[in-house]
Amino acid sequence: MDTINYLIDGFTIALSWYNILFALLGVIIGTLVGVLPGIGPMSGVALLIPVTATLTSGMPLESAATSSIILLAGVYYGAMYGGSTTSILLNTPGESSSVVTTLDGYQMAQQGRAGSALAIAAIGSFIAGIVALIGLILLAEPLSKLAIDFSPADYFSLMVLGLAAVSGLAGKSITKALIMTCAGLFLGTIGIDVVTGVARFTYNQSVLYSGIEFLTVAVGLFALGEVFKTILEKDYKQEEISKINRIIPTKEEMKDSAAPIARGSILGFLLGVLPGAGATLSSFFAYSLEKKVNKKRDKLGKGYIAGVAAPESANNAASGGAMIPLLTLGIPGSGTTAILMGALIMYNVQPGPLLFEEKPNVVWGLIASMFIGNVMLLILNMPLVKVFAKIIDTPKKYLLPIIIAISIFGVYAVQYTTFDLILLLVCGILGYLLSKNDFPVAPLVLALILGPMMESNMRRALTISNGDYSVFIKEPFSLAFLIIALLWIFIPLLLKMRGKNVVISDEG
Repeated sequence: MDTINYLIDGFTIALSWYNILFALLGVIIGTLVGVLPGIGPMSGVALLIPVTATLTSGMPLESAATSSIILLAGVYYGAMYGGSTTSILLNTPGESSSVVTTLDGYQMAQQGRAGSALAIAAIGSFIAGIVALIGLILLAEPLSKLAIDFSPADYFSLMVLGLAAVSGLAGKSITKALIMTCAGLFLGTIGIDVVTGVARFTYNQSVLYSGIEFLTVAVGLFALGEVFKTILEKDYKQEEISKINRIIPTKEEMKDSAAPIARGSILGFLLGVLPGAGATLSSFFAYSLEKKVNKKRDKLGKGYIAGVAAPESANNAASGGAMIPLLTLGIPGSGTTAILMGALIMYNVQPGPLLFEEKPNVVWGLIASMFIGNVMLLILNMPLVKVFAKIIDTPKKYLLPIIIAISIFGVYAVQYTTFDLILLLVCGILGYLLSKNDFPVAPLVLALILGPMMESNMRRALTISNGDYSVFIKEPFSLAFLIIALLWIFIPLLLKMRGKNVVISDEG
């Protein structure tokens, strides 16, 4: 009964006129972020954090946190909706989780069925969003109550697992991902040590005493990094868009989509809950599952509607599922949820097991807004699909200056220092160089956010155990998390080595 009462209170908060406005603004911007190739949800969310800080500047801190996270979460799952548009119409994924959608979506567009593909993507995304929301309501509070009993050693090991999960699945090279994780942990140590009061790696520069601000790093690496990539690689070309005729899917298409949507929603949610799995892996798994179980699997890859329905449902369900470890354990499962976590901390809201007790208005307001946002997305995406398709035609010579302006003014409005503007520019250049050389930047941002909390929990655990490091393997939860973290890194390595051996033996 408590959950139902909290949910009712959440809807009361989410249905206030200004939060409805924030949710609407978030899902519209999110859809645009998904539609425009190259920006992606991480860049979109990072770019809008300073904007939300400006919009909510006159509000009480808790109300400002609620409204801001409602808008940013809307951008997150709105981008999942919008990412399918370019995949289907241009054969160019708006973000990585929409890569699989191109296999059948673009084929459907070539056959004159782009409208049906986009409509099923929207319907599947809506159903998946509702499935994820139900899962979030059912699992969030029990998990948070379990996590309250965690010791500092358990929390440290859980954060190690979070970093290992993202590092183990980020990019082509696990080594590069681990290098980026270590770089993020190092950046997290810069500033005044809260325990001893000693300045670390500040070189007597007063601007470094408060540490490196995650917002500046995130906006620089993701948003400005893409701008530098477009400018330096002269990537200004505009693709030819497939025409959209009939928008309403046929009865047969609806029938063929029903089971794939259900399977994709459940699989996507379950994978989304796992730290590091994320929407991209979920969409690939959902497509692979259809190849195994779908009765018409021979049609996959040739413009079959199930090839759009399953991955699009999976990636949206995964984005909802990823909110569970973020809200209940304080462990972001992906780069985007890491940035969302940073936004919450900026508003003095600490994600984790105590969030549901200390800030129920924030968490239940967010959960209720996700239902409202999904309804808004369905209403917007179905009739306005042709309008969103036109936005793809926006020339990059107009788009890039807007991104640069929002980045600079947004960071300066929050930080008020020229140092952060210089750091923003440096991170933008680094973001381009790192992505060009296949170094994933998400692990760096995640480590920058989790690093100080890991250090704090490690020190607390060692203080309790009188400096005995074996506390991390004596605690059962801590030991389990560390074993899973090791497996998460080494199993992909072993599979990769095994794959190489198979190739060699085939050639022999």
